[in-house]
Amino acid sequence: MEQFYTIQGEGANAGRAAYFIRLGGCDVGCHWCDVKESWDADVHPRLSLESLVAEASAHPGRNVVVTGGEPLMHDLGPLTRALHAAGMQTWMETSGAHPLTGEWDWICLSPKKFKAPLPEVLRAAHELKVVVFNKSDFAWAEEHAAQVGPDCRLFLQPEWGKAAQVTPLIIDYVKQHPQWQVSLQTHKYLDIP
Repeated sequence: MEQFYTIQGEGANAGRAAYFIRLGGCDVGCHWCDVKESWDADVHPRLSLESLVAEASAHPGRNVVVTGGEPLMHDLGPLTRALHAAGMQTWMETSGAHPLTGEWDWICLSPKKFKAPLPEVLRAAHELKVVVFNKSDFAWAEEHAAQVGPDCRLFLQPEWGKAAQVTPLIIDYVKQHPQWQVSLQTHKYLDIP
């Protein structure tokens, strides 16, 4: 759908330079999604692996975030192998609702209630990032935290449109449950892509 060089705004790698490759196609359909135009893969041009890697390589940052839409709707093995061959680190942001493909240096799993993550993706996640929309999301976050590996980092992130209401709840929750961390969408505060 699009590609751009920016600063990772969320989660464990927030603040680091990263090249984003946003793939078209999503069947999860979150109502708060800020890139709904990514849902229909057929309206976006197909690009070659060579052109994607060349564009990513043109920037000094060596971190490439593959996101969507839902990136795991695609076979990501060829893309991650090509990025690794070019000296890149591969990071992915996924709902985990499709089988895991590709070779990943970092997997950020952000599960959605609309389509459950697969157990294999839960086990492989380096980071669990749960978007908090209302109070019931804390229990839902704990259900998923119980299914990830022991070294997986745990983040609670306010849904942008409800940040004023849920951020104080997240702060209180993290203070009581310090295994969690707060994730903010810093790219929105910085007004960058």
